[in-house]
Amino acid sequence: MIHPLVRITFLPTSARRQDTGKRKYADFGHSKHVGLKMDEALLTVINELETKILVFWRSERCYQCLYQLLGVVPAGSSPGQPGSADFSVSTQHEITLQLNSAPEAQEICKVQFHFGEHGNYSLWMKNLNNVSLTNCSLVTNSEPVNSNMPILVAFFVFVGLALIFAVGCRVLRFGVVRGFVLRISGTMETERLINSELGSPRTDGLVTDNILPSPANANRRLRSLDTFRGISLVIMVFVNYGGGRYWFFRHSSWNGLTVADLVFPWFVFIMGTSIALSINSMLRGGASRSSLLKKVIWRSAQLFLIGVFIINPNYCLGPLSIDNLRIPGVLQRLAWSYLVVASLDLLVARGHLDILTTDAWWSPGLDIILYWPAWVCVLLMEIVWLCLTFLLPVPDCPTGYLGPGGIGDMGLHANCTGGAAGYIDRRLLGEQHIYQSPSSKVIYATKMPFDPEGVLGSINSVLMAFLGLQAGKILLHYRDVPTSVISRFLIWGLLLGAISAVLTECSTDKGFIPVNKNLWSLSYVTTLACFAFVLLVLVYYTIDVKKWWSGAPFYYPGMNSILVYVGHEVFEDYFPFRWHMANSQSHAEHLIQNILATSLWVVISYILYRKRIFWKI
Repeated sequence: MIHPLVRITFLPTSARRQDTGKRKYADFGHSKHVGLKMDEALLTVINELETKILVFWRSERCYQCLYQLLGVVPAGSSPGQPGSADFSVSTQHEITLQLNSAPEAQEICKVQFHFGEHGNYSLWMKNLNNVSLTNCSLVTNSEPVNSNMPILVAFFVFVGLALIFAVGCRVLRFGVVRGFVLRISGTMETERLINSELGSPRTDGLVTDNILPSPANANRRLRSLDTFRGISLVIMVFVNYGGGRYWFFRHSSWNGLTVADLVFPWFVFIMGTSIALSINSMLRGGASRSSLLKKVIWRSAQLFLIGVFIINPNYCLGPLSIDNLRIPGVLQRLAWSYLVVASLDLLVARGHLDILTTDAWWSPGLDIILYWPAWVCVLLMEIVWLCLTFLLPVPDCPTGYLGPGGIGDMGLHANCTGGAAGYIDRRLLGEQHIYQSPSSKVIYATKMPFDPEGVLGSINSVLMAFLGLQAGKILLHYRDVPTSVISRFLIWGLLLGAISAVLTECSTDKGFIPVNKNLWSLSYVTTLACFAFVLLVLVYYTIDVKKWWSGAPFYYPGMNSILVYVGHEVFEDYFPFRWHMANSQSHAEHLIQNILATSLWVVISYILYRKRIFWKI
């Protein structure tokens, strides 16, 4: 998209120094990095034209967006004295700069470039010998910093620690080394540490989940489930603490996926798996369905109340007020999903599976056929979601709108953020009781409040938990045949992946139903469930089948998930989880702080595990 009378060139630093035609303007484009924040670069626009220039910009992650005004560059005061202006530009994604002449607003040139963090750039605009031909040259005055290097260093540090730990555990198993260490220390504490569960967690008599009671037979516990939960939780804590302030550790602005978008659905998924195993265990232990239903309702209420009154984000604004109390939230969504899926499972679950026939032609589908009433209920809920999403009339918005509003869709639907999902939340809960700073504000400049844990998306969170419940049914029916468990997990992953490919047309923004965490769209659930089944295969095979890995250290926070989640939210702003940084605009400092804070919760969960302290509700 280049104007026919425009020539654009990109010059590196070396070429900039050799460009003798511009040496007389050597003072331009060499400003210090003063005032630059994280994920910003300095751009100096130098205008040799006889008219002032309007500079507009648009992120390439912003789908069908309006250009936003970056600033104005004055015309040159005289020949040899060009006008110039300095701007800070975003470095998170590639951006497009559009330069228009003023006042007629005619496009002069358009430059597409991915600026580097704290880089220094100059954009020169001048007429060539032919007055009708404009040259736009983007010059790199000083190279950007490599902001991703801290992540690489952290990765190698953790890999090194893991290798040292693995080798150390193996070495300490040898009798000669063991005896030598004991002779040096001469303490029983060393003996205990060598024989500790740090590398091989115990399984006797521990809780299956922090929301559910202990199973009747804890010796057959699957460590892979706690490890899966722990992986989800550790990543969740890390991204909630900031993730080093990297954009890919934050939630996607609208459509698409980042690392931060993966973990909550996985947590919902594994909760569903635990529901299947725990309810089956308690029914086998003689518990009545009515008593279990009462416990499910009470635990759901507890989760909901903790989410509303203990870890409500509105505490950032001061004491909670009923006027602006946020009602939806993460624990509230967990409470709803748990209530619905556990209630459905109580209607159809069977306590004794060993008496079921395996000779019938339909026996390979036992894990689905036996529970068909629950499947019908979930499919009906999904039909309700589809009807409300695509058929509900929303005032002043297109029916079936799934966009972010704001400057998206060329600004035509600025106040339609989330379509039916946003409209339902605003009508049922009120604008003051939903999330006021959605991630769509970052790129799409939306002004409407929108809650990613809203009412309509709760239907699809039930679907996610129910797919996890299906994983639990597979484990119950085929637990003694690991190959059957793995094959069924992979089939489900393949099926859900195929559904996602159809719904999204394998694109970020152009499919029938794009992957969208804010909406908890159907394709978001099928995609994340696909990933969950594949990840569960990996941890199940390596931990419970081959026993190559004990699940440490993720096993420990997975055993105390509610405590770790609530604790990390409550103590987020307290030392040692957060402290004053020397340079708050440094990815490295934020990354160090967030990694240490997350690691500290892993250590706390291990200490609680050693002391047999588990918080369940």
